[in-house]
Amino acid sequence: MSEARAELLARILESAARDGLADRSLREIAAGAGTSHRMLLHHFGSREGLLAAVVGAMEARQRAAMTALAETAAGPEELMNGVWQAVSSPEARPFVRLFFEVFALATRGAAPVPAGLTASWLDDAGRAAERLGVAPDRVASRLGVAVSRGLLIDLLAGEDPDEVDAAHALFVRLAGEAQQR
Repeated sequence: MSEARAELLARILESAARDGLADRSLREIAAGAGTSHRMLLHHFGSREGLLAAVVGAMEARQRAAMTALAETAAGPEELMNGVWQAVSSPEARPFVRLFFEVFALATRGAAPVPAGLTASWLDDAGRAAERLGVAPDRVASRLGVAVSRGLLIDLLAGEDPDEVDAAHALFVRLAGEAQQR
């Protein structure tokens, strides 16, 4: 990624965190980032390409937070709970909404799928497990990603956050029990 594209993407992420992104036109997104829609098209090819880049960047930030948390977490349960708190926070919701929007567009072939959408999580979860002294389990990590994404859909649909958090806590407990067997 060129330095200019990376700087522009960082400004877009700041604007998106402040103003949202999913319902905004390319011109509105450009104005929020202090650029023109032509520069967005130059760097990202289309609105859908831009959205995919934003999702990819947010996913990378969240995975980096998971990796950093693995350095201090007392165990897998603490790591899973910390990641859940980060991805399910009200501050993350605009990006979670955008993630699912881009994902839906990608499944219809209307937007590029951000590279390594799930594989990157699995790779980073494996490295985090190793830091915690736990054998990496790619299948279990895939299940964790899928459960988290499903629970995030519940949050976006307006389900009771306490119940959604309780469901995640139950999953973490069950995953811990399965690991001990």
